[in-house]
Amino acid sequence: MVDFIYCCSLVSLHLSRLAEDLIIYSTKEFDFIRLADGFSSGSSLMPQKRNPDSLELIRGMAGVITANLTGIMMTIKGTPSTYNKDLQFDKEYCFQSFDKLSQVLEVTEGVLLTMQVKQESMEAALSTDMLATDWAYYLVKKGIPFRQAHHIIGRVVSEAESRGVDITDLPLGDLQAFSPVFGSDIVGVADYSNNVQQYNAIGGTASSSIVEQLRLLKNYVKNLRKQS
Repeated sequence: MVDFIYCCSLVSLHLSRLAEDLIIYSTKEFDFIRLADGFSSGSSLMPQKRNPDSLELIRGMAGVITANLTGIMMTIKGTPSTYNKDLQFDKEYCFQSFDKLSQVLEVTEGVLLTMQVKQESMEAALSTDMLATDWAYYLVKKGIPFRQAHHIIGRVVSEAESRGVDITDLPLGDLQAFSPVFGSDIVGVADYSNNVQQYNAIGGTASSSIVEQLRLLKNYVKNLRKQS
């Protein structure tokens, strides 16, 4: 019983964090996504404002489910072995956690299926300082230890800042003054799409990695259903 409620709590915490990310991304400052009308509401004061009600409720529900976990643990902490009347309360914690998580999962699915992803806004938010770590990895692939590569790219970034330009605007000759291993292939590292696709390990951002992760998760869920 405790393990089940713990699992409900952990899932709700993950979804709460996802909801928080989406709330931030839906703000005017980010403008990365737009929630469907069915999962948001208008403000009673500001006509232009859209409230992410569904996401806020997902976030709040995590507190309810986690409180159930705390409740059941506090209930059993002082009970001796075998059955005690205290345990009559475990059903309330269990059933409520199941019901609340079912609602959260349903709302989360609806939000993700209906929200509008604003690709142009996301692309506009890209900045070359995001490439610094990839540049350090570029040097590592050339045989330079990461600690030294980190230091070199730090100097490159400082130089670019002093000139008021992006690191991608520095001429190759200037880059080679920091390290002779810089070559014309550094241009490929300045491509955001290429950088995303290079991380192809499990948990990576490459398309092939994401597809593989989805396949593994679907098989995992399929096997769980067979066991139930």
